[in-house]
Amino acid sequence: MKGASASSTIQAAFSYCVQQVRNYDYQHYLCLLELPPDMRKPAFALRAFNIETARAMDIASDPRIGLMRLLWWQEAIDKIFADKSIEHPTAQALAYVVSEHKISKGWMKRSVEARINDARREVTDMPETIEEVERYAEDTVSTLLYTTLQAGGIRSTAADHAASHIGKASGLLLLLRSLPYHANRNRHFPYIPKDLAANHNLLDTQGGRSEIRMDSPESLSDVVFDMASVANAHLKKARQLAGTVPAEALPVLLPAVPAQVILDSLSRVQFNVFDPRLARGILGIPPLWFQLKLKWHSWRGKY
Repeated sequence: MKGASASSTIQAAFSYCVQQVRNYDYQHYLCLLELPPDMRKPAFALRAFNIETARAMDIASDPRIGLMRLLWWQEAIDKIFADKSIEHPTAQALAYVVSEHKISKGWMKRSVEARINDARREVTDMPETIEEVERYAEDTVSTLLYTTLQAGGIRSTAADHAASHIGKASGLLLLLRSLPYHANRNRHFPYIPKDLAANHNLLDTQGGRSEIRMDSPESLSDVVFDMASVANAHLKKARQLAGTVPAEALPVLLPAVPAQVILDSLSRVQFNVFDPRLARGILGIPPLWFQLKLKWHSWRGKY
């Protein structure tokens, strides 16, 4: 009976993870469905963990509560790798994944620590350079792909290299999509680096504080174009590696497809992140068209 109860708990935990990904990260939910069946459970658990940490600050009524949630997850990772039980469905699913697969604790810690450092920034703090934003994207998104490859038993330098570029591209583009949310919530653009803002005369420095001017939509679109161009370069580098990536790793790299969709959608609206067309369907395109794109890439073994 005890074994049956434990099995039921684990099954419920994985079902919870799948539902979380479906609810809050639908484009990647569709990507994960293209994975081989034996890789889906760990992939959904890892993606659900990403959702827990990514949303911690957004759903908290007070930033301090959001930070406490992130610190809780930092401690939870230590407990999971120490084989200590945690009463949280995502943590339970992760614990099962860690017990069954060789997952790097370092990648998971790096991910949540990047979120913690981001949460500790003042609302008006800005990254100095685009490279700083790229590091954040790698720490939060590339690490997710690294651990998914590990869960699939895939050991490939080429796959890791491609995952690094795809994660950076995806992370940058998702941050661009979040700009209207942050502008509406805080009247601030937290992920636009000072160097690019200064290049386009968007940087307003008063009293020793730097802020992005919000009265120049054309200049903002130019900055978005520059950041999107960096993301595009990463996608191109990832695809240049395709010939050296093992076949079993290709489905893990499918998040390149939604990244490309965001890029194309931004291009259609002249990189105006406030254009309402970006909120339509899935990442700005009809859901059926998105699914067809994803299926085509999956069937062709492309990313």
